[in-house]
Amino acid sequence: MLTKEDINAIERRGSSEERVRKQIERFKTGFPWLDIVAPATPERGIEVLEDDEIEDIMDYIGQTQIDSKCKFVPASGAASRMFKDIFAGQAALSSGEDVPSDSAAARLAASIEKFAFYTEELFGNPEDNREYRLKVVDTVLNKEGLGYGSKPKGVIRFHKYSDGEARTAFAEHLVEGQDYMRNEDGSVNLVVTISPEHRSLFEAALAEVKDAYENKYGVKYNIEFTYQNEATDTVAVDPENKPFRKDDGSLLFRPAGHGALIHNLNDVKSELVSIKNIDNVANERLLPITAKFKKVLMGRCLQLRDTIFGFLTELDMLTGEGLNPAPFGLNLPGYAPLNEDRYATSQVQILCNEIEEFLRDELCIEMPEAKDCKHRVENLRKKLDRPIRVCGMVKNLGEPGGGPFIIREKDGSTSLQILESVQIDKNNPSALEALNSATHFNPVDLVCCLRNYKGEKFNLLDYVDDNAGFISSKSYQGRELKALELPGLWNGSMSDWNTLFVEVPVETFNPVKVVLDLLKEAHQN
Repeated sequence: MLTKEDINAIERRGSSEERVRKQIERFKTGFPWLDIVAPATPERGIEVLEDDEIEDIMDYIGQTQIDSKCKFVPASGAASRMFKDIFAGQAALSSGEDVPSDSAAARLAASIEKFAFYTEELFGNPEDNREYRLKVVDTVLNKEGLGYGSKPKGVIRFHKYSDGEARTAFAEHLVEGQDYMRNEDGSVNLVVTISPEHRSLFEAALAEVKDAYENKYGVKYNIEFTYQNEATDTVAVDPENKPFRKDDGSLLFRPAGHGALIHNLNDVKSELVSIKNIDNVANERLLPITAKFKKVLMGRCLQLRDTIFGFLTELDMLTGEGLNPAPFGLNLPGYAPLNEDRYATSQVQILCNEIEEFLRDELCIEMPEAKDCKHRVENLRKKLDRPIRVCGMVKNLGEPGGGPFIIREKDGSTSLQILESVQIDKNNPSALEALNSATHFNPVDLVCCLRNYKGEKFNLLDYVDDNAGFISSKSYQGRELKALELPGLWNGSMSDWNTLFVEVPVETFNPVKVVLDLLKEAHQN
């Protein structure tokens, strides 16, 4: 199935024959459905904070030491989906046809003055006819104009301001970062995942505003552009699950979705990381509410971190983990003798009861019954000593996005997970009922703690659920194929994390999925 030339090509990509064979096998076996217990709701699984609780969280942030913070912004890929309907209108207009007045292309032309990328020099005065509509779509999409049809979302001008500034989505992330991700030394760290071919565009967008923003906001930006490693690309197969070959006979590899970015996140050195998609920004007048609830997520993440660290430290003290005083002839108070009985002491079991109650009430983790006291301690330690994420959840208003659910794990425990609709078995009545009963969805707004209670960095790749990917149908030059997506960054790639869901206002979620979204109130002055 794989030739010597195939294997050489695979290894040149930084992958391996074994990995590709496993991917091909996965197309045959598929991915197992997750065992959904219930949707996460405000009744169980999603925190809805009162005003006094928010005040306490803000106070906690001010009193808590954070080594360093970083904003992680997935920004790879071109904005072709954003302009999909405009491309369709361009094809019709170019052929001599007109488009309906309610079409995307016609609405773009009719409202062109409201977009941040409008200039009279480029677009002239709006007119209500086919010729002007064609001029608008050509100017927006083609390289001779703005060339937005092939540029990444991050460098598209989203918002214009009364002082004449027209900001890109990337610039808005810089403005957000100076508010809620500023470190004590005045630095603002951003890691932005981009495609290599777009680097010069992002560097130009940064150079355009960096000095001005640093002077205006009194910060120092540290920007790192990273690429999705091609070694994470997955092989495509044909409908018969045989390796898909291009016309020259070579294998076709495709980017494996945002799940591949777990490798990029794993390289981040900061202790606290905020994750937000490149297109989820709003006009700066909404920054106060955006920043407030980002800080809420950060505060809850720090509270959760410190509670977990406290439990793990106390477990160490009561069980003598990491310290054997016997060789020194010491009798240290608080340390149990280093034998099997130390797990069965009343102090340890009382602490285990407290930990189980915390896991159940705070994180929706129901622990399976342990076979003995030592096993109980080991299971609880394993659950506690993991990366932490606190995810904002917005009331479900029909927008696309993953949903929050409580699922049953293989070990019998339960956990909070973010699932995409393709991961839910629609033929399973109980799973379908859970999907239809969901009250919230995930707007990709989360804060993570990436170090353990000893100050060591977690290896995030150890906490990925390889069974949480999915298979999709695609095409290549008109030929049908199957594509393999790795477990999503905030889905299966973070499956084995300690997870908390917190409701955030819908005003904090302002994605730009299509260009006409920029006409919404959040993106206008």
